[in-house]
Formats: sequence, C-alpha cells, structure tokens
Amino acid sequence: MTPAHLIARKRDGGELSGDEIAFLVQGFVDGSVPEYQMSALAMAIFFQGMNDPETAALTDEMLQSGVQLQWAGGPGVVDKHSTGGVGDKVSLILAPLLAACGLRVPMISGRGLGPTGGTLDKLESIPGFRTDLSIDEMQSVVDRVGCVITGASEQLAPADRKLYALRDVTGTVPSIPLITASIMSKKLAESLDALVLDVKCGSGAFMKTPKQARELAESLVRTGERMGVSTRALITDMNQPLGRMCGNAVEVQEAIDCLSGGGPDDLRTLTLALAGELLIAAGRSQSLDAVRETLCDRLDSGAAREKFEQMVAAQGGDLSAVRPVASEFAITADRAGFLTTIDTEALGQAIIDLGGGRRRAGEAIDHSVGIDCVARLGQEVQPGDQLVRVFASERSPEIESRIAEAIQICEQPAMNSPLVLSSIR
Repeated sequence: MTPAHLIARKRDGGELSGDEIAFLVQGFVDGSVPEYQMSALAMAIFFQGMNDPETAALTDEMLQSGVQLQWAGGPGVVDKHSTGGVGDKVSLILAPLLAACGLRVPMISGRGLGPTGGTLDKLESIPGFRTDLSIDEMQSVVDRVGCVITGASEQLAPADRKLYALRDVTGTVPSIPLITASIMSKKLAESLDALVLDVKCGSGAFMKTPKQARELAESLVRTGERMGVSTRALITDMNQPLGRMCGNAVEVQEAIDCLSGGGPDDLRTLTLALAGELLIAAGRSQSLDAVRETLCDRLDSGAAREKFEQMVAAQGGDLSAVRPVASEFAITADRAGFLTTIDTEALGQAIIDLGGGRRRAGEAIDHSVGIDCVARLGQEVQPGDQLVRVFASERSPEIESRIAEAIQICEQPAMNSPLVLSSIR
C-alpha cells in the first residue's frame, strides 16, 4: 500500500477503507506523505466525493491528530457552528444564553476571510478581549462562567489546519466531504454532548441554493450522529444580512441589545431557534414550545447579558471601554417601490473595502466601520428614505455606488423566504 496507489484508486472512483484513510492522514501529519500527494488526494475527493463511512473516517482521523477537551461530570456540553453569513452575530448571544440555561459552551470560532465576518474579529472590537486562550484557560473559563468564545488552539485537529491550507491553494474548498471533515473534526474536539449547525444559503452565504445547503447539512448531521454526538441542523436564509448591523463594533452592540431583551426580530428569532434545538438535543426538553419560555426569560431578564459580561471579563475584555464607531452617512432610495433584492455578498465585500474585513489571512482590520441595513426585504420605500447607514473613516464614491447597486427597488413586492427554511434531525 502506497499513497500513490490509494490516491489513484480514489481518483478513479474507488473507495478507501478506514485504515487507508488513517494511513494517509497520519502520514501527512508526520511528513511521510508529502503535500503534493495530499493535494492530489484532495482533488480526487473534490471530483469523486466520499461516502458516509469514508467521510466519518476522514473526520475521525483529523480529530485524532490532536488533543480533545476533557470535562468532568456536570452540565451538558454543547456548541453551535454556522457556515457563515453577513451580519451573523448569533454566537455572541447564543453562548451566554445557553450558559444562562445551565449548559457548558466551549465555543471555538474563527476570523473573517471574505465577505462573511468572523466572530473573533467582532469580539476583538471589545478592548482587551483575548481570543488566544490556551486549552487550560479555555476549560477554566467554561468551568467558572459556563461559556467561552476563543480561537482554535494549534493542538486541536492539526491535520485540518494543514489540509485546509492545501485546499485553499488547489481550489478544493467547496467539497462537501472535505467541508464536513473540517467542521466536524474541530467541533468534535470539544467533546460535545450536542451540536447544532446553522447552514446558510442565499446571496450572502457560501452555499447559494437550498439544495446545496441541504446536502451539506445532511452530511454534517450524519457524520456527527455516526460519531456519537446528538447533532441537528437548521437551513437558514441569507438573502439579506442577519439583523441590521454588519461590521465588528456595531455587531457587538446589536448582540448586546439582543442579550438585553431587544435587538432585531430576525436575530432574536434565529437565536431562540438554535438554542431550542440544542436544549432538546441535550435532553433538557422534549419540545421547542416548552423551552421557548425559558429562553425568552433568560434574554428579557438580563441573565444572558450577565453571562456575556462575565465571559468578557474572564477573557480580559472591558465592556465599559469605548468601542469606536466611524462617522456615518446615509444612502437613500432614488425612487418609490418595494425593496425586492439585496446582494448580500456585495455588502460584505463593501465592508472589506471599507477596511472592516480581510482579503487574505493576517491583514489588520478597522473594527469601527460597518453598515446598518435600515430597510429590509419587502419594505416599501419612498424617494429619500434611508436604505442603509454606512460607518466609514472616509467616503468613497465607488464603494457608495456599489452599496447602492446591491439594493434593488421594484414597483411590485416580491415574495420573501422564511428565515428558517428547514431542519435536519
């Protein structure tokens, strides 16, 4: 058995056994399987796919390449993963909300790259907030507070980090089995009892159609269940930003508003839906209706906000410090009608151009810039009505023009999609 023979078999549409996948992944980690051969394997998987046993074996080997968190007996350990969307600040609300319900949430998150923002970038707009906790520090914060949001340690699923770097340069990122193994190996390293996945689709999502999103959601759920973790997924609409605010500092403030019982309806609705799925998956209840009252109480009473404040303090952040927001100006409607389409990805790209995101890893960002989506899909507007407010350090006619072009107004209203399109259990 040589790597070349196994890769050739996969390229020709054959299947690999668990032992063969283990041989390739372990060899890649220790250097005996070179990068060019692993790149060839990624391309073979991209074109030929993997069945469920192969995907689970790849996930498990990537998981086993690093350490896994260890938890003493006590409350259930749960987490959420989102495939990413513009304005998606749910993690900032969901983790403390679940902690306020008595669960433990060791949330490992990432940075933004491309039009979808990163949870860690949002949190780093809070002065002093640390996103580089060690595994020991991470577990300590969870034990004391109930939740933590931090970046991935290099000790967790190192095979995934190495493989993703190859996928990025070989054009093999959009592969369902490879996406599944990448997401699940990192999440399963948290030693979870339950996991909920928010798989987004639409103009501001990686998966553009409900069909693509369902394929990924089903793969993720099947893999999680095969590996002993109660796993559920919601397929959610990303044809407009989630909530009104897009950016870093402005999204933190909107998340705090939601934690205080306010915030936009869609943001609250999705947070409650994901939290409800996790409470049921963790065995806390049998129905979504039964848990909704508890979840609403934790938001409206301030209990969830208190947990957020405790988490921020435990990670070195100072919520009382000023989080600067850039100067604002408005883009207004030039005609009457109904807002029918938002190119949500274009808005995410505009934030990058304003300095609030990255084109390549490692770039510095301006946490103060962003966009407030004042008008929502289906809304009737008149000439001069505000469509968006833009927070920018300096004005750019080119960027302003692209933001305006991303919003279409028509004479007749269009039918809008529901926020939650379907669930996978």
